Amino acid sequence: MRTVFGSWKYIFKNIWFVLPFALVPALFLALSLNYTAIRSLLSDFFSGVPRAGFLDYLNAFSVIRFDLLGIVYAVCAYVAFSLCMALLLPLVEKHMRLGKRTLSGAYSHMGSLLVSAFAVTILYLLFYEVWAVVLSSVLFAVASVGNVIAVYLLDSLVFLVFSFILLYLATVCYLLFPCKQVTGFGTYNALMYSYRLMSGLRWRLVFAFTILFVIMGGVVVGVSYLGELAFRLSALVLFVFLFLDFTVRMETVYFEADKLDREDILHSYRELL
Repeated sequence: MRTVFGSWKYIFKNIWFVLPFALVPALFLALSLNYTAIRSLLSDFFSGVPRAGFLDYLNAFSVIRFDLLGIVYAVCAYVAFSLCMALLLPLVEKHMRLGKRTLSGAYSHMGSLLVSAFAVTILYLLFYEVWAVVLSSVLFAVASVGNVIAVYLLDSLVFLVFSFILLYLATVCYLLFPCKQVTGFGTYNALMYSYRLMSGLRWRLVFAFTILFVIMGGVVVGVSYLGELAFRLSALVLFVFLFLDFTVRMETVYFEADKLDREDILHSYRELL
């Protein structure tokens, strides 16, 4: 169960150490969501009108709001996510490798890790946005079916299948960043090594992502009926947790997959003796 809950345990145990790195990315992500589109789509769906246009679906699923301010927020979220990941992961890796939970050394890794952080972030953003476009297209096609019950069933089936595909794709290069960080390999060799490391953990990681995806979906559906301020504050809290889980899990899974001792755990154990 370390694959599923190991990152949560680390986050809650070291919350004040990791929390500051998540606030800015989470803020811009929360601001970039299209509250109006999400609320309208969900209200129609649960009120018996499971039909919408392609752009209605896309605006609701995309993390980029397609207006000038929304694009600015999305760019800021991308930059903040990459920068904070490049700062946080070396500190978490040092803590796990040496048992030292300090801020020293954060900036010394920026030059070598920043390009990788920007590349990994844009890769996952492209994965998600292509997924949102294709999913919106399929749901729009399903909306043309005449029977409302059939539309509900097909919508649910399509969403489940596409969600599984997205979560599986998320595992393909998930360990790329920690592999480059720890081994110093080039991108291709790090990708091959990370893919091999994932072979025994892939389905457990898919299960962990599924839990997170269900939590995220439930929160978004629930808070979409609140006012915009409450929605964005709730999204801020949600994205803080998602950012920390997504990034910290990279390190916990890497240490598990590469069978490395966690000195942060051993250090805590020794203190009890």
